[in-house]
Amino acid sequence: MPLDIRLIAATNRDLSAEAKRGNFRLDLFHRLNVIALKAPPLRERVEDIPLLAAYFLKSAGARCGRRLTGATEECLHCLMRYPWPGNIRELQNAIEHAAILGSSEWVQPEDLPETVLEAADPADLASPYHAALGEARRECAIRAWNQADGDHDRAARIMGMHPNSLRRLIRHLGLKETLGLKGAAGVRD
Repeated sequence: MPLDIRLIAATNRDLSAEAKRGNFRLDLFHRLNVIALKAPPLRERVEDIPLLAAYFLKSAGARCGRRLTGATEECLHCLMRYPWPGNIRELQNAIEHAAILGSSEWVQPEDLPETVLEAADPADLASPYHAALGEARRECAIRAWNQADGDHDRAARIMGMHPNSLRRLIRHLGLKETLGLKGAAGVRD
């Protein structure tokens, strides 16, 4: 049966290298590899974030039945500083999160998921609320670290969080030196 189709496949792996290692069928690689398009990750296209955020905000507002005018400058700064390991899908989910939880027609930093806020520069969160929240998080982490006598896992349990979340918090709050963690000792990047 004659068939006229075009197949588009996407992956986050280097299929050529995977085929050479024997982890992907070489014949299938050559059948698929007619035209290869490489899209850089979102963290390398920071200038696209405001446009994508506006698009996702418009569609999330329509789905939620909310009128959303846009994101504040502070919110955009937070979005542009985050590394987006989940790429555009993660950005879309963060905007939907903000659209659902926000209370005004402008998306504020506090409407964003906590992981995005953790990566924000404190200067981006200039409101008194965010300054106080950042200081409270800092004090809580230092207090738990001291209570645990520098035992990372125990400090995470004291704070009621996963050890990886504590690592990320220490890194984003710039606490390595304060806690005596020079270089990579104790907290992995």
